[in-house]
Amino acid sequence: MKKERAVLARYDIRRDADGWTVFDIWTGETVVVGAPQTGLSLEAACDLAELLSRRAQRGLRDVLQ
Repeated sequence: MKKERAVLARYDIRRDADGWTVFDIWTGETVVVGAPQTGLSLEAACDLAELLSRRAQRGLRDVLQ
């Protein structure tokens, strides 16, 4: 069985008026990928936060704040 490496979270989610927002833990700013990542479903917000955290862990930072 393959062990998965733990991801050090750089991005997280928080509740907003219309759903969920993905934000940068270090800056507190909302993530912008084409548009601010707000009003997302819980599943979409969790998936994006995990994806961005994995990319940040590998040193890939292509998200605008």
